[in-house]
Amino acid sequence: MSDAGQPPTQPARDSWALVARRIRVPLGFVFAVVYVWLARPSRMSILTGGLLVLPGLLLRGLASGHVKKNEQLTTSGPYAYTRNPLYLGSLLLAAGFSIAARSWWIVGLALLMFAVIYIPVIAGEERFLRSAFPEFDDYTRRVPRLFPRLTPHGSQPGGFSSELYWKHREYQAALGSLAVLAILIAKLVW
Repeated sequence: MSDAGQPPTQPARDSWALVARRIRVPLGFVFAVVYVWLARPSRMSILTGGLLVLPGLLLRGLASGHVKKNEQLTTSGPYAYTRNPLYLGSLLLAAGFSIAARSWWIVGLALLMFAVIYIPVIAGEERFLRSAFPEFDDYTRRVPRLFPRLTPHGSQPGGFSSELYWKHREYQAALGSLAVLAILIAKLVW
């Protein structure tokens, strides 16, 4: 709320979305250090958390192989079920790693980061898509923002492109996830 008790103005929301977009990666590195410090993994927590990490990585990988950023409105593949499959994949990763860490502090920090950083970023991206693609409004009426619908919307052609996957460097999420799991295992062993 602003000083007058009114909701933030459009420019205030846009400016925070830009700030959130810029700080999310550096903040992620800070969070990673805190994560390792606070994590108290067990064999079972790593296995259980990994059950959410894997589908998160798969969803992110599939989504990145469909999206043509800023070129067209992508509605094929996982985008036929949810407008934000990359963020849904990230949410699954965060949930999986929170479970693997076995720390309520990490759960709280992850939820806080999602609320303060990712929700405004998603809203800012949707404002951009609305202005860039006239068909976006119709798409938003048919496809949910985050949690997927059970059946796909539409039948836009477009299959998975490994070229797009590599172009968007989505393999980095898999490498990072492997590194975090290795750190958790090392922390468990020692």
